[in-house]
Amino acid sequence: MDAHSELLRNLKHRKPGYGLEQAFYSDPDYFRLDMENIFYRDWLFIGHDCEVARPGNYFTVQIGDYPVVIVRDREKKIRAFHNSCRHRGSRVCASERGSSAKLVCPYHQWTYELDGRLLFARQMGDDFDASQHSLKTVHCESIGGYIFICLAPIAPDFAATRALIEPYLAPHRLGETKVAFQSSIVEKGNWKLVWENNRECYHCAANHPELCKTFPEAPSVTGVQGSKDDPEIVAHWDKCEAAGLPSVFRIDENGQFRATRVPLLHESESYTMSGKRAVARQLSDDVSTRQIGSLLLYHYPTTWNHILGDHAISFRVLPLSPTETQVTTKWLVHKDAVEGVDYTIDELTHVWLETNDQDRQIVEENAFGIRSPAYEPGPYSVEHEGGVLQFLEWYSNTMETRLDGGKRLSKVA
Repeated sequence: MDAHSELLRNLKHRKPGYGLEQAFYSDPDYFRLDMENIFYRDWLFIGHDCEVARPGNYFTVQIGDYPVVIVRDREKKIRAFHNSCRHRGSRVCASERGSSAKLVCPYHQWTYELDGRLLFARQMGDDFDASQHSLKTVHCESIGGYIFICLAPIAPDFAATRALIEPYLAPHRLGETKVAFQSSIVEKGNWKLVWENNRECYHCAANHPELCKTFPEAPSVTGVQGSKDDPEIVAHWDKCEAAGLPSVFRIDENGQFRATRVPLLHESESYTMSGKRAVARQLSDDVSTRQIGSLLLYHYPTTWNHILGDHAISFRVLPLSPTETQVTTKWLVHKDAVEGVDYTIDELTHVWLETNDQDRQIVEENAFGIRSPAYEPGPYSVEHEGGVLQFLEWYSNTMETRLDGGKRLSKVA
């Protein structure tokens, strides 16, 4: 049986309320189908506007087989291109980030304008048409300080994403922030295990002592059910909405993205060991209300986020292989906040650096056990793991829909 048919059959016969078969977390053909049908077709969170604050600023990223460069052009528009020279394919920008007046391929010095147009190609002959050799464009959208890209030739409509998410992000003015610190780790587990672990706090009390000082582990906070029936959460929504901060739980009809604001424990203001602010300067000049909790923003398959009164934290998930996933975390503060005066890196990052490392260990132990020939999918807790069930529902529905018309892969016997 080919991989396409096998994966589709396993999805259609998956036992309700149970996890996925072993192959979903380790098989190279299943992984390739994930990449082709999700990561190469959907909108992906890739970084922040503030990372390309000025014309000529750029950063690069690798998504599966695709190297991509994101740059701000002279008209201050954020653009994305395939990071492959139109001459012989060399990467045009090899550094993780930088700034340049032009994009120049180091191999033969083909030179591109910041909008992707080829400006210079030495001694290519009189009949050479530079206009036919611009950098290939990648779909790119900016929303509330977040940059999304799509590798598909025809991108899905972004309007629904913008309509739901933008009102929640707007008051926080994340376009006027800076990245105070960034961390990238590689978790030796499939990308779906990373997401499954994130989508529940059933494991938090036993594994995240730092996070549990401020973040509630109640299912109504971490899942997708029960929040409207939780009087503490509803009261928090009312308070924040009255202050002009959209807060009520909203989710896309297909379950791919959602946003809500939740209270922190013990009237905490930030993810610190004390619960006190990590940054003296408010994240946004438009938000003066204190104890606004955390704005939780999720968008499958690449990002979850926490946006507080004093700083914001974004997480980016990118698969590296069937059994390796890169998780990049960025801490954003007001652009005028001064390190050593308004904040220290240690206090700003301590809780989530510890939590990320704990989650890495959890995912790797999970992956290790799944590799056992004795593994079989077990049942999820309906009360505590509703978020996991919702993620797997989105994954299964997306893959089933797309595989029905997708290209088949031959599976090696």
